[in-house]
Amino acid sequence: MKTRPYINPYVGGVLLGLTLFAAFYLTGAGLGASSAVNRVQVAVLDNVAPKAVDKMAYCAQLAGGDKNPLDSPSVMMLLGTLVGGMVAGVLSGRFKPEVRKGAGVSNGTRLALALLGGLIMGFGARFSRGCTSGQALSGGAVLSAGSWLFMFSVFGGAYGLAWFLRRFWRVEEEAV
Repeated sequence: MKTRPYINPYVGGVLLGLTLFAAFYLTGAGLGASSAVNRVQVAVLDNVAPKAVDKMAYCAQLAGGDKNPLDSPSVMMLLGTLVGGMVAGVLSGRFKPEVRKGAGVSNGTRLALALLGGLIMGFGARFSRGCTSGQALSGGAVLSAGSWLFMFSVFGGAYGLAWFLRRFWRVEEEAV
């Protein structure tokens, strides 16, 4: 299958905005993944150690008694994101296993750093009671001052850190 070009970023932005609006309208909540991931974790824990779930107030609130932690719009949104992303990748000819990295970085180093970064982001999302997508998209959409400050801080921090890390992403001449 031939690889299709990426969607125009302005069209993508409008579609994302419409998706966010639909999420607010249909579920009463915006977009975000951390609560869904947390619900999946509690569901797994509830299957492995239900007594432990009942003893932890936060987990019992999601899965105690007859409650199903997976019975939430956020879990369906997370599942839809994974399936939709895979379908889009297949239809565009981009679905393939690969490790994207700079020429001077090994696959192992890239995967280890990706895992470390994911763990830090996951911890930060639970610590702050929300993930970056929920904070930036949903909070920004309702004009939350804290969300806008967060977005500018994330982008400013990323640009500042990129200066130090860009050498790892340089591509050798023959690879271009």
